[in-house]
Amino acid sequence: MNNITIRQLRYFEAVAAAGHFGRAAVACSISQPAISVQIKELEEHLGSTLFERSARVIRLTSFGRDFAVRTRQILQAVDDLSDLARASREGLVGSLRLGIIPTIAPYLLPRIVKTLSVSHAEIDLRIRESLTDRLIAELRDGRLDAAIVALPISEPGLVEVELFEEEFVLVRSNADSDQPVPTGEELSEMKLLLLEEGHCFRDQALAFCGMRPPLGRDVMDGSSLSTLVQMVDSGIGVTLIPDMAVSVETRSAGVSVSRFLKPGPSRKIGVVWRKSNPLGDKLQQVTDIVRQSAEAQRREQGF
Repeated sequence: MNNITIRQLRYFEAVAAAGHFGRAAVACSISQPAISVQIKELEEHLGSTLFERSARVIRLTSFGRDFAVRTRQILQAVDDLSDLARASREGLVGSLRLGIIPTIAPYLLPRIVKTLSVSHAEIDLRIRESLTDRLIAELRDGRLDAAIVALPISEPGLVEVELFEEEFVLVRSNADSDQPVPTGEELSEMKLLLLEEGHCFRDQALAFCGMRPPLGRDVMDGSSLSTLVQMVDSGIGVTLIPDMAVSVETRSAGVSVSRFLKPGPSRKIGVVWRKSNPLGDKLQQVTDIVRQSAEAQRREQGF
């Protein structure tokens, strides 16, 4: 038991999360045979099997599930020690693990990365783009330092700092550009294109329309805002997108953009991190930089 290493625990967690040795190896930047050897050695040290292995499926054993819980606690403690060391240094240095949701990343991330790289070149910025639920889970587990998401998250263990509020706009075909802008109730009667389940932007759009799952046949799902706009261009229906996405997603599409009468649909964008994170003061500095970047871009693009 004394031969178990932190590296082996991280490899175990990666395989458990991916459910696949190959994908876990890619995530850990090592070869599949190497990660398989490490997991086998870990099982030998423990004297118990962690995974049920078959040709297609990798599953945790009953012991493996219990071991995964304790492993996360151990790795969280190790990460906390690393955060404590980073917090003791002067200035913003070292790695910064930043999560961001897909309906923000393509539009604000390039400006944020550029600003941070110029003002704090000593930061090793590591970006994770994913859905809100996954980012929050990774924040809780200590795998992320902070995340840029739509607020509120309303979790007692997290700090929430609002950056700005932005409106949603209606995207429809050019042929309908002279028609009155529909209300939320009227929109619910139209063929509405939305992001697939799991995106908070989908839930926000549905709330404006007063719609709740299960949804009827006149609601269609897309995997990205770009897909939704192209579907509108093809004459399939109408959609909503956030203001920040307009200049990127509509520049090459034959669609019209209309604004809703106030109060229209909108969302609040902010940064969240764990209250217990010793990097809290430094994350507030990062948040200020992110806010300045976002405000500059909003002024330039007029959203």
